[in-house]
Amino acid sequence: MYIGTLRLEFRLHGIFSLKEKRRIAASLKQKLRNKFNVAVAETEDQDSHGRLVLDVVTVSGDAGYAHGLLQKAVALVEAATSEELVTADVEVFGV
Repeated sequence: MYIGTLRLEFRLHGIFSLKEKRRIAASLKQKLRNKFNVAVAETEDQDSHGRLVLDVVTVSGDAGYAHGLLQKAVALVEAATSEELVTADVEVFGV
């Protein structure tokens, strides 16, 4: 069994309220869940207007599949938002 993780860090420009940030986060989380059936959560700086960190997790019997799925998730996020994606770190662990 393999666990794949993806850490997405965004720098948000022109966001002045947590309500705006939550709207962006909710939209991205729903798109990822619907398209890839993954778990997604906002994990850091939840009270910061300028930074959004989402962590995505999947479980698979094939390490290559998990890695490919998370790479496709990065591509979806890049296409779905105009926010600046600072980092997108993919890791796959064998259990």
